[in-house]
Amino acid sequence: MRTMRTKDYTIILLMGAILSSCSSQEQRDTVEWPSATAPLAEAKAFKRIIHGDTVQDNYFWMNDYFKKGPDSNKVIQYLEAENAYTAAMLKDTEPFQGKLFDEMKARIKEKDESVPYLENGYYYYRRTEEGKQYYKLCRKKGNLNAPEEVLLDIDALADGFPYYAVGGFSVSPDNKLLAYGVDTVSRREYVLHVKNLETGEILKDRVARTEGDAVWANDNKTLFYTAKNPVTLLSEKIKRHTLGTDGKSDVVVYDEKDNTNYIGVEKSKNGKFILITSMGTLSSEVFILDANQPNGAFKSFQPRIKDVLYSVTALEDRFLVLTNDEGALNFKVMETPLDKTTKANWKEFIGHRKDVLVSSLDEFKDFLVVSERKNGLTQLFVQSLRDNNKHYLTFDEETYTVSSSTNVEYNTDVLRYGYSSLITPSSTYDYNMKTKNKELKKQLEVLGGYDKSAYVTERLFATATDGTKVPISIVYKKGFKKNGQAPVLLYAYGSYGMSMDPTFNSSRLSLLDRGFAYAIVHIRGGEEMGRQWYEDGKMLKKKNTFSDFIDCGKFLIDQKYTSSAHLYAQGGSAGGLLMGAVINMAPELWNGVIAQVPFVDVVNTMLDETIPLTTNEYDEWGNPNNKEAYMYMKSYSPYENIEAKAYPNLLVTTGLHDSQVQYFEPAKWVAKLRVMKKGNNVVLLKTDMDYGHGGASGRFDYLKDIALNYAFLFKLEGIKK
Repeated sequence: MRTMRTKDYTIILLMGAILSSCSSQEQRDTVEWPSATAPLAEAKAFKRIIHGDTVQDNYFWMNDYFKKGPDSNKVIQYLEAENAYTAAMLKDTEPFQGKLFDEMKARIKEKDESVPYLENGYYYYRRTEEGKQYYKLCRKKGNLNAPEEVLLDIDALADGFPYYAVGGFSVSPDNKLLAYGVDTVSRREYVLHVKNLETGEILKDRVARTEGDAVWANDNKTLFYTAKNPVTLLSEKIKRHTLGTDGKSDVVVYDEKDNTNYIGVEKSKNGKFILITSMGTLSSEVFILDANQPNGAFKSFQPRIKDVLYSVTALEDRFLVLTNDEGALNFKVMETPLDKTTKANWKEFIGHRKDVLVSSLDEFKDFLVVSERKNGLTQLFVQSLRDNNKHYLTFDEETYTVSSSTNVEYNTDVLRYGYSSLITPSSTYDYNMKTKNKELKKQLEVLGGYDKSAYVTERLFATATDGTKVPISIVYKKGFKKNGQAPVLLYAYGSYGMSMDPTFNSSRLSLLDRGFAYAIVHIRGGEEMGRQWYEDGKMLKKKNTFSDFIDCGKFLIDQKYTSSAHLYAQGGSAGGLLMGAVINMAPELWNGVIAQVPFVDVVNTMLDETIPLTTNEYDEWGNPNNKEAYMYMKSYSPYENIEAKAYPNLLVTTGLHDSQVQYFEPAKWVAKLRVMKKGNNVVLLKTDMDYGHGGASGRFDYLKDIALNYAFLFKLEGIKK
């Protein structure tokens, strides 16, 4: 999945009076840029011929770096030239970038710790220290007054690495061993490690090219993990590793033959089962194994059925099945006996509802927590497994995000959940499902005196071209004037059914405090309004995603929130595809656009099965080996549809080691734009030579990227401090 994380003081806005007298074109012409010469990439003839259609691709050679072909060095030289050009063009903003970085960092409580959670007799938490980029993974036995054990000091482990990501923490059932994955390249290939928590020894067991997550069997010596293909990086095998043995002899317990599916392995919360899930966009299958019998054979829960998705939750006395079977577009919950798991034995537990999407289940011994979506908002309801009584958790804000949090204990009546909104910092609550009492355990502390009442959030609905109502979540500081002259930044994603929910980000205050409004556009292709919302924004309906975003921009202009002289857009990964499409379709609507790790060469990428994710995503974009799918994808792919016309100012970012959207997509796109675009607006490309799709791994380093993005926007707005 081409996903990414996007991590987003008070001054008197003096520009308003000046800007109100400027026309849109005058505003666009007031920005002063240095006279640096933009790089022009070498054009090399290459033709793509398929379905009788011939396309000239002058920058195909840029694919060469990881292929180690004859143009590998030229690729690096070009990317470095683009970096030098971007640095020169934004040189005058460097002091401002430094100021932005300092103020965003100053809002972060450097010495902090997460809310501890109980797992198998220990309280686990993460602790950060002042001035350190990473954290320490810690635990205490029995109660929070017990001595602290530092399981991993990530700051120490990361020392000397430009990039260091660690995850997949899994403690053995006897609490003596810790398995975890490490990625030092930023291509999402993890090496599994195991640490003896009694002696502190890192065992000799090393397993390379994994997803990073490992699952313990109940014998405390057997691990199941997901192995990746070294070329495509697809997760295609589940393997079994026995501690003390050579990883080369690890047994393949599952081999996925359908290269459009993702696979993974997990353990049921009650500790009784190991579950392998093979999940595609259209169909899925689950395999189960008794966690006490690690050398046994996995059994199919229900053989996959065409166009049927299902996932499995294990209770003490039965399985629950979340599925879209038999037309349950928004999913329903079925139940089945532990020893009779095929579809013929399924009985309805929670029925399908046309207006409610069931997203996930969180199981406890006596309760079931159901995460849902209704009318674009997340919600939680609790159902007793003893008497089937149910109730919803209620919240006061008009727009918010709530989700089940870290709930690893099975035998408890307490649900931990997270709550946030565009103006409410992330908050962690413990909720007693019996008494219905809740306790705020922690709210993100924003240093520097954050005042929630100084900001306003609204939920708006724009009308799309086909009459569909599209939700918009918007936030701005009090005093924001709806006179068409204020700057607005629109953000969206719109793919894979991933919903962009309204949450708080302290870095965003640097934008709001300088007069910007920030809006999340909940366009089709996500799942905010239910599964149909997703279905109407993929495959041969993908253009709805783009037109929704454009229509929402026009709506905000019509409602006097902004004008085209002050309207900006931002998106990353598949949201970067959105950016590329909307500047082709409506370039006049935007003053500036930020495209982060953008998926902009859709056709060429989806034709190359050696590229990570390609075959997994045929059911998202289409398979271009099919002519109808090819022609439709070609009609919107940003790289294919660049024209000789004026484009908005553009800042493009990528990472050399990106495995989700390879560096050459944005590089080719920028090279072609440079040659074809008209007018004086700039096109800037910044490639991080150390990182990949997710950007920097340190908790402060990513702020430099945000500072660069904001400095770009502020320069276009004439905001200088």
